[in-house]
Amino acid sequence: MAGVYRLVLLRHGQSTFNLERRFTGWIDADLSPRGVKEAREAGRTMRKEGYAFDLAFTSVLKRAIRTLWLVLEEMDLCWLPVEKAWQLNERHYGALQGLGKEETVRKYGEEKVQAWRRGYDVRPPCQEGEGSGPALGDLALRGLADPDRDRRYEGVAPASLPRCESLKDTLERLLPYWQGAVAPAVLSGQRVIVVAHGNSIRALVKHLDGISDREVVHLNIPTAVPLVYELDEELQPVDHYYLGEQEKIERAIQAEAREIGDKAR
Repeated sequence: MAGVYRLVLLRHGQSTFNLERRFTGWIDADLSPRGVKEAREAGRTMRKEGYAFDLAFTSVLKRAIRTLWLVLEEMDLCWLPVEKAWQLNERHYGALQGLGKEETVRKYGEEKVQAWRRGYDVRPPCQEGEGSGPALGDLALRGLADPDRDRRYEGVAPASLPRCESLKDTLERLLPYWQGAVAPAVLSGQRVIVVAHGNSIRALVKHLDGISDREVVHLNIPTAVPLVYELDEELQPVDHYYLGEQEKIERAIQAEAREIGDKAR
């Protein structure tokens, strides 16, 4: 059943830190070669299916921005207006940012790390103050991960910038932006695409679909697969589905579940 409005959500393509199995968060990792290929494939799929857009939203992190660029290039929409917002950033992984996932398990134990990764309201250890903490040890390698030292967050109240986040925190900072910027654009009749991150999209999907705190831990979003929402007049979902070859998409979702150790999948 078709809705009145259509919204497309897209997680960025595989990043270099995804490839290396590191916690990324607000570190500005770029796309891997596979991620570039995934982004282009997403753009080609949407163009083949007859999709077009009037407005795009993305985060201020390059893996999402570059994914959007590649998608728009494949769709011949490079001219499209784009709004970038830090509220669409990935979840802030605090002191875990930059650490290898296996290394973190060895240090803290699998149970604790799994709770940090998938628990809805469980925060990882917070990033410490300026110039300290493992996430800031090698800025040349890891990119600027400290909002206090990063120009893209100039003008944002320091109290609004996180040092660590749970998925619940991510939803709470994303929701006002959805309500104040993205939702009004959709309601105005514009065809909107949002290119963001695994956890910011999980948070938005939780909101749209009314997923419970308990069930959202089993929600996995594959990289660079367009997720289409058909919405009614009140932006309630009528239908949602992934675009592309369904068997391939299901394998990608299962691979994501295995990567995070989701034993319910």
